[in-house]
Amino acid sequence: MLKMPKEKPKLPMTRLNITVFLFDAFSNMVLACLLEPLRVVRDQHGLDISWTILTQTDLPVESSSGIAVTPDKPKAHAKPADLAFVIGGDVFRDTRSASDLRRSLDPLIANATVIAADTGTWILARCGYLEGRKATLHWQLLDEFAETFPQVDVSSDRVVRDGRFWTCGTAAAALDLMLDYIRERFGPAVALDAGAMFLHDNARRHGASYPAQSLPFNASPKLARVLQIMSETLENPVSIARLAEAANMPERSFHRLFLRELQMPPGKYYVLLRLARARELARYGGLTRGEIALRCGFANASTLARSFRKHHGSAFV
Repeated sequence: MLKMPKEKPKLPMTRLNITVFLFDAFSNMVLACLLEPLRVVRDQHGLDISWTILTQTDLPVESSSGIAVTPDKPKAHAKPADLAFVIGGDVFRDTRSASDLRRSLDPLIANATVIAADTGTWILARCGYLEGRKATLHWQLLDEFAETFPQVDVSSDRVVRDGRFWTCGTAAAALDLMLDYIRERFGPAVALDAGAMFLHDNARRHGASYPAQSLPFNASPKLARVLQIMSETLENPVSIARLAEAANMPERSFHRLFLRELQMPPGKYYVLLRLARARELARYGGLTRGEIALRCGFANASTLARSFRKHHGSAFV
């Protein structure tokens, strides 16, 4: 029987045009949690991702910490977005310019997925975009928001998705939401790579990083426990059977857990964790490729390079 050649993993190469709307006293942390994961995807996977910074008045705005940001261009000169971020700040209750703002936003976000973070949800509601929709925002404003916008179905959930409008409050929730977007658009392997840049790092203790931020925000506690075991055994990988036993699960149930929550078998996810760790070590330098390979459970540099090309379709850097 002829063996068909294995197809190399492919990533969607369509252009992703992002518009970032910043408002007075916005949070630098929220902006970073939304934009930096996409920057990692662009740089590590060579995708055509670009963004444009806009402001309500077309003038510079200051973040809550006083950092001034100048818009890239006037709103009237911007192109329609595929993905739009609306990042509100401490100045969000002004209702005088809602109609003008909506006229500016309409052509730019007509076909976009819109992610509103912090008080960005308040701004969208003020412009009338959330009428009859479910939404959330920073937890300190939930009660006031519900009283001000009774036509919005207000939720206390960390993240809410209603059609193309996605809302969240804190920076941590924004990161979860962005990794979820990356997972759906580019696949779980790419989301894992992006999440690996924002990890809780327990490398000093275990020699590995635990990719909690690369998980879906609704991941089960059982999956989180399993990944903790994986993260602690990257240098000396154990069999899937032993992992299932350590997790107190039949092997078949163990496989189903990964397929259900991460859309891939546990063996592949385990390898991707080791490859993400290898790229992390290479990024900071100081180790040879052979040393990196051994620290990530590969026999040698050649084995690491082959595995990286197989799973990512490019050479290990």
